[in-house]
Amino acid sequence: RYTLGSTGSSPFQLPPIAADAGADGSAPGLAEFLGDPVQQTGFHALDAVDLFNLMIIPADQGIPSATQAALWGPASTYCADHRAFLLIDPPPDWVANGRPAVVANTTLLNDLRALVVKQNAAVFFPRVRINDRGLLRYLGPSGAIAGLIARIDATRGVWKAPAGVEADLRGIVDLEVNLTDLENGVLNKLAGNCLRKFPGGSVCWGARTLDGFDDNASEWKYIPVRRLALFLEESLYRGTKWVVFEPNDEPLWAKIRMNLNAFMMGLFRQGAFQGSTPDKAFYVKCDAETTTQNDRNLGIVNIEVGFAPLKPAEFVVIKIQQIAGDLA
Repeated sequence: RYTLGSTGSSPFQLPPIAADAGADGSAPGLAEFLGDPVQQTGFHALDAVDLFNLMIIPADQGIPSATQAALWGPASTYCADHRAFLLIDPPPDWVANGRPAVVANTTLLNDLRALVVKQNAAVFFPRVRINDRGLLRYLGPSGAIAGLIARIDATRGVWKAPAGVEADLRGIVDLEVNLTDLENGVLNKLAGNCLRKFPGGSVCWGARTLDGFDDNASEWKYIPVRRLALFLEESLYRGTKWVVFEPNDEPLWAKIRMNLNAFMMGLFRQGAFQGSTPDKAFYVKCDAETTTQNDRNLGIVNIEVGFAPLKPAEFVVIKIQQIAGDLA
């Protein structure tokens, strides 16, 4: 028997054991990161997690930059499959001789965009300088951005852009380079999110997905719009699992409409959508039009939800499908 604390005691003590000298393992390669879905290794270790919505892959000094670059595509696909969002660190070669080489050679950014599921990923530039136990060094900003997003989610909501004067980067010492307004403008048009240094500190000054470059008309241009849609999809899917043993007919559809309208109304009151009235901010549709007789024969109920993230009555539409009428 023993108690915890300074007065703790034990009736016996184990003798010290001499351990053989060990060695650190080698740096993980691409295969280790990609992992195996059966063994739940690599990315698939997250399969055992109930829910995640952000992914970062911090660079390691022992990992070649080519391996790091090869991870972004599979990582973004994994995020898209799990309704999550990937935060990408810029490669070291985006800075050369103390200046942003990516501004002069925008192919670097375009090549990165071509690798990933664009609407589920964003890149932030430049790297940040941190104090690592007295050692000043540069590392990718994804960790700082993940912390920023978590803070904004908690205080303002997932629909608030993690950018602007209130999006200060905490826990960093400096930025790798200080961008000018002109350089910021070049990267912003190409969907690069710039970190800027102002008199009040360093802040995130962009909130675009990699699908948000100016030449592309995408409804997923902005990070908060995409993440709000992912949040809604996940919430609505989880919130309607109860329908599985319900008869797939109008009484069920009415219950679904009532429940989801209540959920969306709560978000509307928190300011998640644009529009002064609910009908201009969101809608919920679940009826004989969304769920045809053939769907009913297959045991499927279809739900359509629209929300206005940017302008009133300009809806982004998401669709949820559930199994219903399963009496087995």
